[in-house]
Formats: sequence, structure tokens, C-alpha cells
Amino acid sequence: MCLGVPGKVLEIQENSSGMAMGKVSFAGIIKEVCFAYVPEVKIDDYVIVHVGFAISIIDEEEANEVFSYLQQMEELGELEIPQPQ
Repeated sequence: MCLGVPGKVLEIQENSSGMAMGKVSFAGIIKEVCFAYVPEVKIDDYVIVHVGFAISIIDEEEANEVFSYLQQMEELGELEIPQPQ
């Protein structure tokens, strides 16, 4: 199954070829993401990321709701945060 995962934009910069890239936090796990499809993105925005590309900007409430659904479905894979035992 292909999923888009919500995350918070922490950093934006251009790479050597001029493409907008940056760091996105997924519940504390930081990943490098391409912002080519959302050129209007700003730091502290929430985005939906699919295979390393931010594909849309969403509000914080929607991001939290989607993340909650993914946790319930156990579809977070490597983004899953281990729970203390």
C-alpha cells in the first residue's frame, strides 16, 4: 500500500541544482524531503509526504488526525516510535 505521511517542515534550502529541499519531522524522526510540488511551503507548515516528495500542504489539525489514523492502522513502518515497556 502507498501512503502519504504527515510531517512538519523544519528547514528549507535549495540543492545544487536549484530544487527546493528540506527537513521534515515525522513525530521526531527527521527525513530529507523534496518540495518541488509545493513551492509555496514555509517552515512550520505541515505537509503530506509520499516517497520523499511533499505532495500537499495541510493544517496541523489534519496532520495530527492523519498521523493518528496511521498509528491505529500500524502503517508507519520505520517511522513508528517504540513505546516504553
